[in-house]
Amino acid sequence: MNTGVCRLKIHIPESQCLKDKRHIVKSLVSRLRKQFNISIAEVDDHDLWQMTTIGIACVSNHNHRVDEIINSVISTIDRDYPTIEIVEKEIDIFT
Repeated sequence: MNTGVCRLKIHIPESQCLKDKRHIVKSLVSRLRKQFNISIAEVDDHDLWQMTTIGIACVSNHNHRVDEIINSVISTIDRDYPTIEIVEKEIDIFT
């Protein structure tokens, strides 16, 4: 069993208040969870209205599949959410 964990620090410049941020993050998390069948949640920066940290986890039989899923999630965020900027990313894969 192989497990992938990813931590993304995201800047949301269009957010003007916490309500805006929560709406954007909730939409993003819900869509990615459904599309990729991953575990995903906002894990830090709850009180900042233009920054958030999202944690992602996935499990597979093969290392390359875990890496492929995490990179697909990151690519989807970059492609489908042009107003969101990934500032930092940490990826760990455990076998």
